[in-house]
Order: sequence, then C-alpha cells, then structure tokens
Amino acid sequence: MPQFTLPRTVRLTRTHKVSAALVATAGCAAALAFTAAPGNAATTTAAHAPAAVKPVSANGMPLTAKDRADDGKQARAVASSVAAGLKVAPAEKPHHAADQAANRSIERKALVAPKAAPKAAPKAAPKAPKATPKRYANNLDGWIRESLDIMKAKGIPGSYEGLHRNIMRESAGDPNAVNDWDINAINGVPSKGLLQVIQPTFDAYHVSGTPHKLTDPIANITAAANYAADRYGSIDNVNSAY
Repeated sequence: MPQFTLPRTVRLTRTHKVSAALVATAGCAAALAFTAAPGNAATTTAAHAPAAVKPVSANGMPLTAKDRADDGKQARAVASSVAAGLKVAPAEKPHHAADQAANRSIERKALVAPKAAPKAAPKAAPKAPKATPKRYANNLDGWIRESLDIMKAKGIPGSYEGLHRNIMRESAGDPNAVNDWDINAINGVPSKGLLQVIQPTFDAYHVSGTPHKLTDPIANITAAANYAADRYGSIDNVNSAY
C-alpha cells in the first residue's frame, strides 16, 4: 500500500497576516470602485453583479458589533466638534438693523452737508442827530425872528418888515410899554407890550407854544399877528392903530 506523507501544518507569521489584510483591503476597494462605475454598467444583468462586500477591520477580519459601536462614537464626536466650530451668530433683529442704517444715513448727511454761514446781525439804524435848538438873541431882532419861525409853523402870515414897522410905531420896541390914556385904558383894559394888545384880544388869539403872558415879547407879537391876519389878512397890511 503506497504511503503518503501529510504536509506539515504551516504556522502563519505576522507578515502573512499583514499580507492577508492588505489583500482583503484591496479587494474591498476594487469592489467599491466597481459599484461606483458609470450608469452604463446598469445594462449588465443582475447575475453578473458583484457580491456584497462586508466591511473589515484594519487586520482584515470582519467588523464586530463592538467595532461598529466604537466607530459610531468617533463619528458622533467628530460631528459634534464640527458643529461647535460652525456656530453662526444669530441674525440681528430687523428693527435694530433699520435703526443702525438710519443713524449711519444721518451721520453721512451731517458730514456732507456744508455748514450754513452764520447770519450777520442786522445793523442798527444810525440814530438821527439831535436837532440843536435854534438860539435867538434876547433883543428886538431876536424876538421878531423867533416870532416869524413860530408864525410860519402855525401858518400865520407876516414878514420881518411888517412886524418891525408896527412895533416901532406902537411901542418903540419896549416890551413893557403900557397905554394909559386911550379909550381902552378909560375902559380899564389898557394896551400893553410891543404891539399894544389888550388882554381880551390876547386871550382870544394867543398862539399855543408861547407863554400865556401879555407882555412876553414872543407871545405878544404872535398874538397880534394872529389877530391882524384874522382882521386884515396880514400884519403887513396894518399901517396905523388897529
């Protein structure tokens, strides 16, 4: 009877294990590449489709339930870390954003708008110089001239010559002259002053603005001229006792 020698059991070394794992990994990669091929592979029949490949660990052995649990934990930890790094700040509230935009618009307008030139204060109107009162000499010439200015303002006619002529005839230029012999004196109302005016006539024709005194030179002249303008049209028309 022929004798056969049985081969010895070969012990796998670490090198053999690593080589087997690499071969298994390469087979998985080839299977994945085949399943990811373009759509024209769909024309092949289901009979030629490659068998499903089970996932293996790094040493080439099929994954256990523990290995899958560990992989799930690692995936969740990575996802959590990525989510923490990608946190997005909450969007601003619409009204807050609108307020900020309005404030920026106001600030831009304030920068762009030119400053208005300050208004110049209105100049005060120059004060009219005070009129210096006209001065008159305290004599017959001054009395006649002052009386003429008052008569002109009041609309009473008369001239320097007409006043001077009648004054010289009636009183010779004496403001305190009194007639105590004519009919007026007999009746108790003597004529007085530069133009010899009686009191009732003076009271009736007194010119406002002059002293209310019969013997005052200005008051006497203006009252007499006012009376003569009423009776004769003007003192210039009087040439005798009036």
